[in-house]
Amino acid sequence: MEREIIIDNKLKELSKSKFRSSFHLNKKMIKYIDEKKMDTISKHMIDFINTKISIYNKDIDGHQTPMKNHPVFIAMHACACCCRGCLEKWHHIPKEKDLTSNEKNYIYSLLMEWIKREYKSKK
Repeated sequence: MEREIIIDNKLKELSKSKFRSSFHLNKKMIKYIDEKKMDTISKHMIDFINTKISIYNKDIDGHQTPMKNHPVFIAMHACACCCRGCLEKWHHIPKEKDLTSNEKNYIYSLLMEWIKREYKSKK
């Protein structure tokens, strides 16, 4: 219950940002979710968290997450989980260390909730 409140509060905070609130799922992404189902999106999300942001790499930080072509990428930008710098600024997760499993779970929960809300608003 506490995590749900934290997620809800963070999504409200992010929605006040002109940049973060400019990200939305388009019709193609909604169709992709319809075809692949949320279980597949969830698996992709776990993979992207682990491969894109889990390990700090100063050489690519700020450039590791594309800004199009997948619902999870859009969610990562909308939720400021696209790079370690954004994670530090918005979520107070220090960037110069690998993510803990608790931090990865928080990011996963935040991204999944954003996608579910965005998907529901488009249906």
